[in-house]
Amino acid sequence: MIIEILRMLYYKPMQPIADIANSLSRSIPSVTKQINDLMTKNVIVEKGYAASTGGRKAIQYMLNEDLTQSIISITIDQFYTSISLTNLKAEIISSKNNIPIDLGDRNATDAIIEAINNFISTGNIDLNQVIGIGISMPGFVNTDTGLNESYNEDSCLYNIRECVEKEFHLPTIIDNDSRCIAWAEKKFGEAQDSSHSLVINLNWGVGLGILINDDIFKGTSGYAGEFSHIPLSETLTLCSCGKRGCLEVEASISAAIRNTERDIKNGEYSIYEKLVNEHVNKIEALIEAVQIGDQVAINNIGKIGYMLGKGISTLIHILNPNKIIISGRGAEIGHILVPHIQVAINEYSIPKISKKTTLSISTLHKKAQQMGTIALVVEKYITNIIN
Repeated sequence: MIIEILRMLYYKPMQPIADIANSLSRSIPSVTKQINDLMTKNVIVEKGYAASTGGRKAIQYMLNEDLTQSIISITIDQFYTSISLTNLKAEIISSKNNIPIDLGDRNATDAIIEAINNFISTGNIDLNQVIGIGISMPGFVNTDTGLNESYNEDSCLYNIRECVEKEFHLPTIIDNDSRCIAWAEKKFGEAQDSSHSLVINLNWGVGLGILINDDIFKGTSGYAGEFSHIPLSETLTLCSCGKRGCLEVEASISAAIRNTERDIKNGEYSIYEKLVNEHVNKIEALIEAVQIGDQVAINNIGKIGYMLGKGISTLIHILNPNKIIISGRGAEIGHILVPHIQVAINEYSIPKISKKTTLSISTLHKKAQQMGTIALVVEKYITNIIN
C-alpha cells in the first residue's frame, strides 16, 4: 500500500486520508497507519485542510517538499535525444534538449551514454540522490524484459536499458515512447476524465497509446498500438518497417516535411526553407512555419491530418473510445490538424459509432513524453525515496 500512497501524492498532492482510502479501496484505519509511518520517516507531511463538506475539515497530506531526491529521464526519438533532471514535485531542475543522435547510427548507444555523462558532470548531479532513470524510445519495447526488439540482438540499442543501468549504477526502466505519452495524458493531461482513450503520438512517425479502464493496454506481446503500420497508404513509399502502404508514410510529420521540401524543390516559396537553417530540429522549423502562416507548410500539415483522420476512423470502429487525443509534437499545431482529421472521420466513420467519441488536442505538447518517462520511474521506484 505504501507505494500506492506515494504514487497518489506524486500525481495529486494535497489529499486527505479519506480520499486516499477511497481511491485505493482500503479502510481509513489501514491508510492512516501507513500515513503515520511515512510521516515518522519525514517522507510526507501535513499541509493544511481540505474544503469543508459540512463537518470538520480534513487534514491534507503531501510529499515532503524538502525531499532532495530526483529523477533522470531520457526521451529518445529517431533523430534527437533529450535528458532532464526533475524533483519530486515534477519540476524540471535542469535539461538538455535536441541532442542530435540518429538511432540509425551504429554508435547511437555510445552517443546516448556520452550525452548522459556530460549532462551529469556539467550539472554536478549527485547520483546518490537519484531514485532511478527512465528511458522512452520508439520501437517494440518490452518493459518487462527491458528489451527493444526493433533491433537485432547484436545492436546495443536492443538492451540499452541494461547498458545505462550498468554505466550509472542506478535502477533503470524503459518503455515505448507512445505508451509514456499516453500515461502522461492519463495522469496530467486530456485523458484524466476518460476511462477509455486513444492517444496519438504525432512525431516523426505516428504512435498510439491505448488506455482501457484507466490502464495502458499492451497486448499479448506488449506491442499493442502499432497504429502507424496500418496499411492505408496508397503510395509505394517504403516505410521504416520495410513494408509499403503504411499509414506513417502519409500521416506523420516526416511526411509533411518531405512534401514541403519537395514543393520547395519544385519552385514553391516557403519560409520553411529559411527556418530549417535556424533550427537544429526540422520538426521545429516546420511547426514555426505553420504558426507563422506559411501556406505550403499548412497545406502539407492538412494532408497528413486527413490521412490521420482516415486511420483514426479505423480505430473508432474497432475500439469505440470515449476520447481520441492528439499528443506529441503534432499537438502544437492541432488547430490546423483538427479540421482535416474531422473531415476524414465524417467521411469514413459510421456516425452511430463515432458520435460518442470526442477529439482533443493535448496541452502537454512536446512535454508529454518527458512527463510520461518521469512517471515510469515514479511507478516503479518511488519507494526509493524512503531511507
